Amino acid sequence: MSVQQPWAFAIARGGKSVSNQSLPSAYRGPILIHASMRVDLKACDSPLIQAAGWDPRDPLATIGAVIAVAELDHVCSAAVGNASCDCGPWAQPGLHHWHLTGIRALPRPIVALGRTDLWQPSPTLVNEVNTMFALNS
Repeated sequence: MSVQQPWAFAIARGGKSVSNQSLPSAYRGPILIHASMRVDLKACDSPLIQAAGWDPRDPLATIGAVIAVAELDHVCSAAVGNASCDCGPWAQPGLHHWHLTGIRALPRPIVALGRTDLWQPSPTLVNEVNTMFALNS
Protein backbone atom coordinates (compact mmCIF):
# COMPACT_ATOMS: atom_id res chain seq x y z
CA MET A 1 0.00 0.00 0.00
CA SER A 2 1.46 3.37 -0.98
CA VAL A 3 0.96 6.21 1.49
CA GLN A 4 2.07 9.83 1.24
CA GLN A 5 4.61 11.16 3.67
CA PRO A 6 4.40 12.13 6.52
CA TRP A 7 1.52 9.68 7.01
CA ALA A 8 3.69 6.70 6.03
CA PHE A 9 6.26 7.77 8.63
CA ALA A 10 3.49 8.02 11.25
CA ILE A 11 2.51 4.41 10.47
CA ALA A 12 6.11 3.15 10.61
CA ARG A 13 7.31 5.09 13.66
CA GLY A 14 4.49 6.99 15.31
CA GLY A 15 1.73 4.59 16.24
CA LYS A 16 -0.67 5.47 13.41
CA SER A 17 -2.64 2.24 13.13
CA VAL A 18 -5.48 3.51 10.94
CA SER A 19 -5.09 4.30 7.25
CA ASN A 20 -7.89 6.42 5.79
CA GLN A 21 -8.95 5.15 2.39
CA SER A 22 -11.65 6.11 -0.11
CA LEU A 23 -12.46 2.46 -0.82
CA PRO A 24 -12.95 -0.59 1.39
CA SER A 25 -10.93 -3.76 0.94
CA ALA A 26 -11.81 -7.42 1.28
CA TYR A 27 -8.11 -8.24 1.60
CA ARG A 28 -6.80 -9.19 5.05
CA GLY A 29 -3.21 -10.11 5.73
CA PRO A 30 0.34 -8.83 5.41
CA ILE A 31 0.91 -5.51 3.73
CA LEU A 32 3.98 -3.45 2.88
CA ILE A 33 3.89 0.23 3.81
CA HIS A 34 5.36 2.13 0.88
CA ALA A 35 6.15 5.85 1.15
CA SER A 36 4.88 7.26 -2.13
CA MET A 37 6.66 9.88 -4.20
CA ARG A 38 4.24 12.56 -2.97
CA VAL A 39 4.40 14.51 0.27
CA ASP A 40 1.38 16.07 1.99
CA LEU A 41 3.17 19.28 2.99
CA LYS A 42 0.19 20.63 4.98
CA ALA A 43 0.17 17.48 7.12
CA CYS A 44 3.77 18.00 8.25
CA ASP A 45 2.56 20.62 10.74
CA SER A 46 -0.37 18.54 12.00
CA PRO A 47 -0.35 18.06 15.79
CA LEU A 48 -0.86 14.30 15.27
CA ILE A 49 2.13 14.11 12.92
CA GLN A 50 4.27 16.15 15.28
CA ALA A 51 3.23 13.91 18.20
CA ALA A 52 4.23 10.89 16.07
CA GLY A 53 7.79 12.23 16.06
CA TRP A 54 7.94 13.44 12.45
CA ASP A 55 11.53 14.13 11.54
CA PRO A 56 12.34 14.72 7.86
CA ARG A 57 15.95 13.65 8.58
CA ASP A 58 14.85 10.17 9.69
CA PRO A 59 15.61 7.53 7.01
CA LEU A 60 11.97 6.39 7.20
CA ALA A 61 10.86 9.88 6.13
CA THR A 62 12.10 9.04 2.64
CA ILE A 63 9.89 8.82 -0.43
CA GLY A 64 9.68 6.07 -3.05
CA ALA A 65 10.51 3.21 -0.71
CA VAL A 66 9.03 0.47 1.45
CA ILE A 67 9.51 1.51 5.07
CA ALA A 68 7.41 -0.92 7.14
CA VAL A 69 5.26 -4.03 7.18
CA ALA A 70 1.91 -4.55 8.89
CA GLU A 71 -1.17 -6.73 8.91
CA LEU A 72 -4.39 -5.36 7.45
CA ASP A 73 -6.58 -6.65 10.26
CA HIS A 74 -10.01 -5.19 9.51
CA VAL A 75 -11.79 -2.29 7.82
CA CYS A 76 -14.35 -0.03 9.49
CA SER A 77 -16.73 1.62 7.03
CA ALA A 78 -19.12 3.18 9.57
CA ALA A 79 -17.81 6.71 8.99
CA VAL A 80 -18.59 6.50 5.26
CA GLY A 81 -22.30 6.47 6.11
CA ASN A 82 -21.82 9.33 8.60
CA ALA A 83 -22.19 6.89 11.51
CA SER A 84 -19.88 7.27 14.44
CA CYS A 85 -17.06 4.86 15.02
CA ASP A 86 -14.42 4.42 17.68
CA CYS A 87 -11.42 4.19 15.36
CA GLY A 88 -9.31 6.76 17.22
CA PRO A 89 -7.72 10.13 16.48
CA TRP A 90 -6.16 9.08 13.17
CA ALA A 91 -9.56 8.18 11.64
CA GLN A 92 -11.03 10.79 9.31
CA PRO A 93 -14.80 11.18 8.84
CA GLY A 94 -16.30 9.98 5.58
CA LEU A 95 -13.55 7.46 4.82
CA HIS A 96 -12.95 3.74 5.30
CA HIS A 97 -10.58 3.04 8.19
CA TRP A 98 -8.09 0.29 7.42
CA HIS A 99 -6.85 -1.03 10.77
CA LEU A 100 -3.20 -2.06 10.79
CA THR A 101 -1.69 -4.33 13.44
CA GLY A 102 1.78 -5.75 14.04
CA ILE A 103 3.46 -2.74 12.45
CA ARG A 104 7.22 -3.16 12.13
CA ALA A 105 9.48 -0.47 10.70
CA LEU A 106 12.22 -1.70 8.40
CA PRO A 107 15.79 -1.14 9.61
CA ARG A 108 16.30 0.90 6.44
CA PRO A 109 14.08 1.83 3.48
CA ILE A 110 13.97 -0.34 0.36
CA VAL A 111 13.57 1.70 -2.83
CA ALA A 112 10.56 0.45 -4.80
CA LEU A 113 7.81 1.62 -7.11
CA GLY A 114 4.32 1.73 -5.65
CA ARG A 115 0.79 2.33 -6.87
CA THR A 116 -2.18 4.30 -5.61
CA ASP A 117 -4.24 1.15 -4.89
CA LEU A 118 -3.30 -2.12 -3.22
CA TRP A 119 -0.58 -3.76 -5.26
CA GLN A 120 1.18 -7.09 -5.32
CA PRO A 121 4.88 -6.71 -4.48
CA SER A 122 7.38 -8.63 -6.54
CA PRO A 123 8.81 -11.83 -5.03
CA THR A 124 12.23 -10.12 -5.06
CA LEU A 125 10.91 -7.22 -2.94
CA VAL A 126 9.23 -9.58 -0.47
CA ASN A 127 12.45 -11.60 -0.20
CA GLU A 128 14.46 -8.42 0.42
CA VAL A 129 12.09 -7.37 3.23
CA ASN A 130 12.19 -10.84 4.82
CA THR A 131 16.00 -10.99 4.56
CA MET A 132 16.34 -7.56 6.14
CA PHE A 133 14.24 -8.61 9.14
CA ALA A 134 16.09 -11.94 9.46
CA LEU A 135 19.49 -10.20 9.49
CA ASN A 136 18.38 -7.67 12.10
CA SER A 137 16.68 -10.01 14.57
